[in-house]
Amino acid sequence: MEKSKYLISFLLILLLPYVNATTSGPNWPKANKHFVLVHGVCHGAWSWYKLVALMRSSGYNVTALDLGASGINPKQVLEIPRLSDYFSPLMKFMASLPTHEKVVLVGHSFGGFAVSKAMEIFPEKISVSVFVTAGMPGPTLNATTVFIEASSEIISQLDNRLTYENGPNNPPTTFIFGPKYLASNLYQLSPIQDWALATTLVRPKYLNSLQDISKEVVLSSKRYGSVRRVFVVAAEDKALTKEFQQSMIERNPPDEVKEISGSDHMVMMSKPLKLFTTLLQIANK
Repeated sequence: MEKSKYLISFLLILLLPYVNATTSGPNWPKANKHFVLVHGVCHGAWSWYKLVALMRSSGYNVTALDLGASGINPKQVLEIPRLSDYFSPLMKFMASLPTHEKVVLVGHSFGGFAVSKAMEIFPEKISVSVFVTAGMPGPTLNATTVFIEASSEIISQLDNRLTYENGPNNPPTTFIFGPKYLASNLYQLSPIQDWALATTLVRPKYLNSLQDISKEVVLSSKRYGSVRRVFVVAAEDKALTKEFQQSMIERNPPDEVKEISGSDHMVMMSKPLKLFTTLLQIANK
């Protein structure tokens, strides 16, 4: 409990400048928009704190979710060995929405896989899906292909850590970012306070089998393909490089592509105001 109070106080102190920044910002139309934010691997809803502050102080409805065993979700990583368990909080949330409500669904990094699954199951409840330097599989781009290409550049680098719960001769069970990798590849252009926050809050992610991923993320042109889709490129991303992002875009073309210059992988940390205005432009189009 004491730790939770400290975290809340710390986040409030950090986000105050971003709340105040909106008072002299552009007067965006207050359409009845509901933004749903889905975090990336090892992160949680906390990673969106700057964007949540900007949206709420500007009159928008926003929900930032914790996926399974992430953020303050009570599940532990070994309790969710299936990808469906990891996606479950988003799927339950989407199912709970009124049938007439459409949300702007935003996924970051591995959160793009969860967003893709939601597009297939709940296309009628999504006005637009936004992939912020995120994994973007599709009917013509297999989810396992995207996962292999993305993870091969990340998993074994620097001080990122793997666990082998089933013994050293079996595939690794979980993965978590190390502080050095966070600093050099994810947060290299973000305020040092955000990197420090991440080092205390990241949690391990279960390494799902390729078979599990291929069964869980099956996407069709009829359902997934019926949802408007926008990709936001992070120009200085060292985790999912610009070349990798462009390769996904070419193989699974979205309806629109935006680019945020000067941004590392954590766009919501390094360029929160730019991401905020970009999302409003997309939602109000």
